[in-house]
Amino acid sequence: MPRNRLIMDLQLFAGEKTEKATPKKRQDSRKKGQVAKSAEIPSSLILLACICCLLVLGPFLQKQLLSMFGDVFLHRLTMEVTEQNVLSMFGHYAVQILILLAPIFLIVLLVAFSSYYVQIGWLFTLEPLKPKLSKLNPLNGAKNIFGVRSIVEMLKSSLKLFSVGIIVYSVLWSEKKRFLELANMPVQDIFAFVTSLAVRLGIFVAALLFVLAIADFMYQRYEFEKNLKMSKQDIKDEHKNAEGDPLIKGKIRERQRRMALMRMMQEVPKADVIITNPTHFAVALKYDPAKMDAPTVIAKGQDYLALRIREIAKQNDVITMENKPLARALFERTEVGESVPGDLFQAVAEVLAYVYRLKGRR
Repeated sequence: MPRNRLIMDLQLFAGEKTEKATPKKRQDSRKKGQVAKSAEIPSSLILLACICCLLVLGPFLQKQLLSMFGDVFLHRLTMEVTEQNVLSMFGHYAVQILILLAPIFLIVLLVAFSSYYVQIGWLFTLEPLKPKLSKLNPLNGAKNIFGVRSIVEMLKSSLKLFSVGIIVYSVLWSEKKRFLELANMPVQDIFAFVTSLAVRLGIFVAALLFVLAIADFMYQRYEFEKNLKMSKQDIKDEHKNAEGDPLIKGKIRERQRRMALMRMMQEVPKADVIITNPTHFAVALKYDPAKMDAPTVIAKGQDYLALRIREIAKQNDVITMENKPLARALFERTEVGESVPGDLFQAVAEVLAYVYRLKGRR
């Protein structure tokens, strides 16, 4: 019973997401559009940028608006009303309005793009737009509505509303005396007061929303890292998928080793001589002056392989010679397919010369 309990605890521990996400997991998540970002940062910066834009371009916008409305009263009242004239007039005013709003649109696009780029860098993916049947599941919808994330979003909205309300109340309360004096002020001064008050409110609200957006971004990053965490088993599975199952890789290496041994054993009958230790090492040499610059090791082995090489050599009438120092040196310093080292040329040449004499060669 304690043993079963221990196994269950180990399985539970292996399934807990306690490990940081691997680079591959982060890359896959990024490809799906799952990144740590806050939509509050662009909205607050856009509000602040629009207010600053209005402050900078205020005189220009005022001049253009007065010119547009003045044009109506000065030149359009006596205009003949026809379909062509009306369409031309609306087209003219539409172009003028676009010219007025173009700087604001450009600044909004620039601020929105920059704020997202600072948060997540360059990212373009259509993965979030793909239809998913799981989104139609009412159970998943209920979890999203009554889940922890929904509660957090509701609390964030309540906090923003409460904070903005306090700022608006404080600013308006600080100007209560001016409100009482508006009845005795000229219309132009009233508009100037209302404009300055609106600008001040906008700047305060935008600054507050930006501070809250920074806090929201930190929370989104924390949630993102928490959701990305992996269990030990997840990391093992990912490693297996990326590198291959160690058992399968081991079997592949074993099969490759056997095939290499088979090819090596097939070369033994082609050898000119087998140099032995006599029992621990066996090295098969071949020399073809037309194709080789130096004698080449075509097979070698130790213990059981050495015995197998000697047996194959005996079956194919390949001469076997015992030379302990030379056999050990060739085994340790050369690999199959390599030429004999230069300092061993003399010893190997003597062996090959003896072999050639035995075979009746010159």
